[in-house]
Amino acid sequence: MIELGLSGFAAIVLAGGQAARLGGADKASIEVGGRSLLERALDAVVDAGEVVVVGQQVPTERPVTFVLEDPRHGGPVAGLLTGRDSLLRRFPTLAVLAVDMPHLTSSTFRRLHEAAVGHEGAVLTGADGRTQLALVLETARLDAVRPDREHQHNMAVRALLEPMDLVPVASVGDEARDIDTWSDLRDIASEVEGR
Repeated sequence: MIELGLSGFAAIVLAGGQAARLGGADKASIEVGGRSLLERALDAVVDAGEVVVVGQQVPTERPVTFVLEDPRHGGPVAGLLTGRDSLLRRFPTLAVLAVDMPHLTSSTFRRLHEAAVGHEGAVLTGADGRTQLALVLETARLDAVRPDREHQHNMAVRALLEPMDLVPVASVGDEARDIDTWSDLRDIASEVEGR
């Protein structure tokens, strides 16, 4: 179970998707309000002791480890587990986030960590109650439920996390919004620039 305190967590940024609805564009490099989606994701996990980005290497202001999911284009579970295996040090807790959620902040992950105390993790939920790719997980418990490599390919995140005691945490404002299409990008960019 996760204990009180934010010290000692690592972050895994999932940035290796194929972005089919964006014509294969590299989501990590897309800019919103003058900052790339990857820079925004790294800002959201500024408190992490180590960060692994699962995706193509691009320049960053913060030192991070870049890896490609194995198997390549194997989906978010393969990305998450590849990222976990690429950590240089052991951390009791992992923060996991998709690179295409530009409204996530360090406050989001503080709330998730606080909600996870006494449980095996916490997951952000949207206004519709659907879980999002923004969560914190107890590392040891994730290791205990992980499938063997041949079953990771295109596995649903929901299926991976089903055995875990995860607390749902309601999103605040636009935290749960992501960018899947060009219209999503246009809408979010215009809102950010209008602020």
